[in-house]
Amino acid sequence: MSDFAWAIERVLPETIADLIELISIPSVSSQGDHDGDVLIAADHVSNLLTRTGCPEVRLLHAGGKPAVYGHFPAPEGKPTVLLYAHYDVQPTGDLSSWTSLPFSPEERDGRMYARGSADDKGGIAIHLAALRVFNGAPPVGVKIFIEGEEEIGSPSMPALLDKYADELTADVYVVADAVNWAVGEPSLTTTLRGVVDAVVHVSTLETGLHSGQFGGVVPDALTALCRLLATLHDERGNVAIEGLAQGPGPDLDYPMDRLKVETGLLDGVEFIGEGSVVERMWTKPAVSVLAIDTTRIADASNTLVPTASAKVSVRLAPGQDPAAAEDALRHHLETNAPWGARVRVERGQRGGPSTIELDGVHAQAAKEAITDAFGVAPVEMGCGGSIPIVAEFASRHPDATVLVTAVTDPDSRMHGIDESLDMSDLAKAALAESLLLDYLAR
Repeated sequence: MSDFAWAIERVLPETIADLIELISIPSVSSQGDHDGDVLIAADHVSNLLTRTGCPEVRLLHAGGKPAVYGHFPAPEGKPTVLLYAHYDVQPTGDLSSWTSLPFSPEERDGRMYARGSADDKGGIAIHLAALRVFNGAPPVGVKIFIEGEEEIGSPSMPALLDKYADELTADVYVVADAVNWAVGEPSLTTTLRGVVDAVVHVSTLETGLHSGQFGGVVPDALTALCRLLATLHDERGNVAIEGLAQGPGPDLDYPMDRLKVETGLLDGVEFIGEGSVVERMWTKPAVSVLAIDTTRIADASNTLVPTASAKVSVRLAPGQDPAAAEDALRHHLETNAPWGARVRVERGQRGGPSTIELDGVHAQAAKEAITDAFGVAPVEMGCGGSIPIVAEFASRHPDATVLVTAVTDPDSRMHGIDESLDMSDLAKAALAESLLLDYLAR
């Protein structure tokens, strides 16, 4: 066993204890009821960095949730590496559907189950473990940047990057927020989809009307909304919004049987779209209806609904301009409503896609570090999710190397019920990052 592997074994118990404590803070950035928890989580991450021996730790503010910043100055002639993760998490959904409470971490069969265990407090744990290996003296310059609003699209990120440009400049950026190919099989991400979303409001009446008296002649807003949302896909499930970019996927086989198991697709339900699995997941657009606001079933009466709303999200293929995609979504929604229904579109978040080049000495060091830690070379793969900060880092620092790494796997259920983290992969990812810092110093 290498010296670094022994060192990871030494620091891992403390790091896991810190992870459990951090996961227990319900830092849901999208819900105002948890604003206080978000601030508590930011302070807690600050304290954890201080305990690693980081000589400079502070909160960065630019009008949104605070980001945590730490800095180990670079030894003479050595590069500076910025380690990124985020401490905010998604809402839990139906608590009764969880096997154990989402903010009470529980380890079962080698996995830690809790909201945020995988996305992305596990990423924070990787950084903590790697830093502890070096006892407060990493061999390269290290900056730590842990944001608190990734799950709401990082709305204040451009302002934060503008305000703290010097603090957030580095030679290498390590974004620990993607997904591995499988448990024990690591990845380096080569493409990321972008995202735009909007809330569409559909109205047909000034007020609700008796459905028996006027039904059959007067359209209700909910039916109009449903028909509008149905136009977002064609009969095969391909995105029907005109003007969106798409591209070919990598030459990777992603078996349908594997996909069915990973997603929990119900018997008889078909996959949607056309093209290879990796194209549909990584290099083609996707549209989803995330939520609908209308009368609850418990409150339903025989009334024609005058207004109904839905939140629509579009994942963007690499190469897509987010502003153009936002315009295309708005145009589609405004021009496809049935029966002359009135439509108002409220724009939401916007994040750019990324194409990540894995060439140069820094990327080669990452490949070697990951291979040495996991025992197998990383799969160079796309990711269907969106990490807007990657495009920001790349565009603002074109000479830097951006690496998108992972601690999660396809069974982690990020954003879903029973989110979990494989503990053996946590240890391997931490080892890979400590090795990367060492290799970069050489």
